Amino acid sequence: MAASLVIGGNGFLGSHVVDALAAAGDTVTVFDRFSSRPMYTAPDVRSVVGDFESHADLRVALEGQQKLFHFLSTTTPVTAENDPSMDVRTNLSASVELFELAVQAGVQRVFFASTGGAIYGDQAGHLINEMVVPQPVSPYAIGKLAIEGYLRYFRRKHGLQSVSFRISNPYGPRQHPQKRQGVIPIFLQRIAEGQPVIVFGDGSMVRDYLYVKDAARMVALAAAGDPQHDVYNIGSGTGVSVNELIAVAREVTGRSVRVQQVEQPVTFVNRSVLDASRFTREFDLAASVSLREGMERTWQATVGNLTAGGQGATA
Repeated sequence: MAASLVIGGNGFLGSHVVDALAAAGDTVTVFDRFSSRPMYTAPDVRSVVGDFESHADLRVALEGQQKLFHFLSTTTPVTAENDPSMDVRTNLSASVELFELAVQAGVQRVFFASTGGAIYGDQAGHLINEMVVPQPVSPYAIGKLAIEGYLRYFRRKHGLQSVSFRISNPYGPRQHPQKRQGVIPIFLQRIAEGQPVIVFGDGSMVRDYLYVKDAARMVALAAAGDPQHDVYNIGSGTGVSVNELIAVAREVTGRSVRVQQVEQPVTFVNRSVLDASRFTREFDLAASVSLREGMERTWQATVGNLTAGGQGATA
């Protein structure tokens, strides 16, 4: 049983990781602002309310922790695009300071939620593995790669072990469409409200979508073992175009879907599909929830959220 701290543990991905870690037997502490009620469902979880940029708050949370899960981001791809310097100040700099505090607190290993959807940039080939040199072109992905680099520095300089998970495009319940990150919940929310879905470009953009509970189980399994690599792709390995995504949404919701096309941002990658075989070979676990099943669960959560007046479904 390990003492595990999840920074951003009341967020979308972080809350599912909290549940998975607790189910695996870890003693879990969550650090977050807790601007909403706890989204995780695991019992006996310690919560620390604090600001990511406050050293004093972080020191309280880090005390006595063996494993640190850095699953907080102060920006999204859109907000980082609009203000790259803010991403550097509030994400990159604050992450370096977090790692310094972790070393002082005696943390043994850091697990970082990087990005697989944008970090490789425009690369040729059907599947992208970890040996491909990242060529990010968006501020959000550039920042993630820089944080990975600083983790290598802290490993060499201070012996702080670390693993970066390049997670494709996680989706599912608890994801906030208002944050403009996560096309599936955004689409389903707009369909539920009778609004058109906004599509960048002609809908041919291809992504690798991963149901969030699959992602959380994979993270928890790696954290329970002795990872042999410092970087892992976490994805489904299946490419789906936006147009194909809309077709599945029509089937799942049983509703007509109106589409509004807008210009595609120049920093958006046209195709990104991850090869997660390194993780699968080492840990004998792969994504198991199909896109259709995952979207059905997300649709049920979306409808339940609207029915409950915005309180949110936590499945």
